[in-house]
Amino acid sequence: MKSLSGLDGSFLHLETPETPMHVGSLHLFDLPSEYKKDFYTEIKRLLARSLDLAPLYRRRLAEMPLHFANPVWTDGGAVDLDYHVRRHKLPRPGTRLQLDRCTARLHAELMDRRRPLWEVHVIEGLQGGQAAFYMKVHHAVLDGAAGVALAKALFDVAPQPAGKTATARVAASRNVSARAEQPGLVSLASAALRHDAAQYVKLVRHLPDVFRLLAGMVKSSGGASSEGPSPLRQNFSFGPKTPLNVAITAERGFACVSLPLAEAKAIAVSQEAKLNDVVLALCSGALRRYLAHRGGIPKKPLIATMPISLRESGNTDFTTQATLSLVSLATNIADPLRRLRAIRDASGAMKSVARRAQSVIPTDFPSIGVPWLVGGLAALYGKTKLASAIPPIANLVISNVPGPPVTLHAAGLPMRAYFPLSIVEHGLGVNITVMSYAGSLDFGIVVARKAVPDPRKLAQALLEAHEELKLRALPQPAPAEKRKRAVNRKTTSSKS
Repeated sequence: MKSLSGLDGSFLHLETPETPMHVGSLHLFDLPSEYKKDFYTEIKRLLARSLDLAPLYRRRLAEMPLHFANPVWTDGGAVDLDYHVRRHKLPRPGTRLQLDRCTARLHAELMDRRRPLWEVHVIEGLQGGQAAFYMKVHHAVLDGAAGVALAKALFDVAPQPAGKTATARVAASRNVSARAEQPGLVSLASAALRHDAAQYVKLVRHLPDVFRLLAGMVKSSGGASSEGPSPLRQNFSFGPKTPLNVAITAERGFACVSLPLAEAKAIAVSQEAKLNDVVLALCSGALRRYLAHRGGIPKKPLIATMPISLRESGNTDFTTQATLSLVSLATNIADPLRRLRAIRDASGAMKSVARRAQSVIPTDFPSIGVPWLVGGLAALYGKTKLASAIPPIANLVISNVPGPPVTLHAAGLPMRAYFPLSIVEHGLGVNITVMSYAGSLDFGIVVARKAVPDPRKLAQALLEAHEELKLRALPQPAPAEKRKRAVNRKTTSSKS
């Protein structure tokens, strides 16, 4: 029996039918013409082989009586793979648009809390002989960094890894009658009291550090100078009201884009910036293009809320260890290079604060009474449509997750793309999560259809923003060199 942290529990309490609180990923594979196996069966065997490699596969929630505190995790025993691994076939012709819409529909569906909080959906019938699967896991179970650790446990770095074979657990996993005993009332209440007592001690111990941190932030932000507010202060202001910031329904949209990682890194080097600054600048440019045709670009810069990992190096625990920061996207600046530099400065100031705060930001806190309070407020916030009326603290969520640098394999097939999917909320109708994977930046754009009816337009705007920033930031071939390359291509073509 393991108590949920305060942060993990909050993802359960914030969940409503309109706002599911799971994260996911879409994986694409090429099926060779000579491939004779059943992809669904192979993925099922892969999951069966991995059940003992990560505890989340078997964890179940044990709810507190009357939901007076966070639930606890218990070992749920056997896993019903026929339930957790499902097959879908796209109707012809099986386009990428159909795949995106299928993924969006699956991402909008709540998970059954009576079972381990994960699902895998194998999607077949794609054009060009591709296959895919979409995996979702509740955010109460893991964050982006833990998701990468899960991928490393699930997938292989070689097509045929030595010593890995399916075991008798495939058959045993179907025996769902074997269940671990659920803890009793006294055990659950005692666990909640012990957890909260420990958290109150930690909070009191850290109070002096918190006060010192807040005093330092006030001093760092300073006041407005003749050149404008400080980089840190730019992040702490309400964002402008946009079509993205409305009360949402359960309908979701999804689109994805892959960009060359090497080009993004080269842009970062040319502007003395970080890769994350370039990701933010690309999203900023895309939002400028998108909003220009939907009410105009606001005069105030849009604000992004961005998760910052609090994990120590080597920590792969399956839990959420992150906090949210606010970063100005400088969308009021038309020039892409000036905009990137402004984002670099604002993001750098925010990261400096996060580094100082890392030791005192809690990911766990007392939970007695929290389910009632947070759950009630979440339901009230959605029903009253407050998100459509009040100024947004942030306009969207942007997350950049460092992923595997090498190609992963599943069932002997190379994974061609690794698109992440995350959460949208009332007032935050767009979430752009980026995974660096095997030489690419894979962007997963999740939207509430109430905020963005067609996510493909935002994806196209992202491609255009990348081309604009690349042309401005990176040296382009001289005209003579371009002509020489064209002649070489023509000569090569005629020889072939």
